[in-house]
Amino acid sequence: MSSMLDVVSPIVYYPEESERGAAMQEQPELVVSVRARRQALGLTQQQLAERAGISRQTLVAIEAGRLTPSVTVALRLARALDCTVDDLFALAEPPLLEAQLALGEQWSLPVPSRVHLARVGETLVAWPVRDETGEAEGLIRERTGDRVKVEPLVDPATLDRSLVLAGCDPALAMLAAHLRRWHRDLRVVWVPIGSRAALHALAHGWVHVAGTHLWDPEAGEFNLPEVQRQLAGRPVAVITLSRWVEGLGLAPENPKQIRSVDDLARPDVTLVNREPGSGSRLLLDTALQAAGLDPAALTGYERELPGHRPVAEAIANGLADVGPLAFPVARAYGLSFLPLLEERYDLVVPVELLDWPPIRDLFELLASRPVRRELEANGYASAESGKLVARIA
Repeated sequence: MSSMLDVVSPIVYYPEESERGAAMQEQPELVVSVRARRQALGLTQQQLAERAGISRQTLVAIEAGRLTPSVTVALRLARALDCTVDDLFALAEPPLLEAQLALGEQWSLPVPSRVHLARVGETLVAWPVRDETGEAEGLIRERTGDRVKVEPLVDPATLDRSLVLAGCDPALAMLAAHLRRWHRDLRVVWVPIGSRAALHALAHGWVHVAGTHLWDPEAGEFNLPEVQRQLAGRPVAVITLSRWVEGLGLAPENPKQIRSVDDLARPDVTLVNREPGSGSRLLLDTALQAAGLDPAALTGYERELPGHRPVAEAIANGLADVGPLAFPVARAYGLSFLPLLEERYDLVVPVELLDWPPIRDLFELLASRPVRRELEANGYASAESGKLVARIA
């Protein structure tokens, strides 16, 4: 027969736990069902404590939610109550956060959907994660128009330490990686969208920085006319990221022998296009107009992909023969390339953010020799990187 000492000896391990209760309150909040299960079985606290080999004081603290039990104690309680640990302890559902779904009219999203979450000014903004490998900060649980309720996947306090860059240039992903190394506690989000959409997002306060490469043939100028139209009345600075050559990406070694824009009208040539509002789409449409070609007569003109990389992937995988994109991306995918225009890619940032350390460091990075060398290695011209083009009031 077991002695009383045998019954209570395991308690030796647990008095310290009740003393550590305050420290353990930093753990995720638990929903504790021990009391309900015990009462359903008609057990007193003393009876359950003896069955589980713990002190009654420890059990009282666990049932009251003041103490998070160790794995061993949780298993003993589950065995004593003839159930699983999950029946006794569950993580409380995190409160949902209300956020603005940026460019909400563009997205047809299932629920749940993965999103980036960041605070821009006073607004908590949700951006759909468009890369399967991208890290998400939240899951959409409810949607009403362009307002969403999001389950956070990170500590909500970290969402205030965010920088959101929008634009189609893949170099923004490289800059985001550099900034994360400089600011370990900063959450940097790159949103790969076209130039007009990026400026629209900046005008609505959904991003901190917008990238653009929009040529205005009437003004004979890059970016500034469109910036003035979309951000009228808001003081902004326009700073050059780099120059690149925009043109037509072609299948490796150009098997269809595409030599000019005129060749896009051939029946054996299949095009893939960018979305309206992107700089690449604008350049293609301008080139087609100059060549006297009807876009509706081109095979694949209506097939739109959201970004340089998707266009390059479609061509590299044989799904199209040609598509508008920038030389650095064509180069990265091993494509042949037909140049059309050298463009200036600029970053637009509100003047009031210029002294914010992450923004200041972003432009210091652009002026640094290592980043310029990295840009040049990827096919960009970096002589103007970090140069202030204009301040627009």
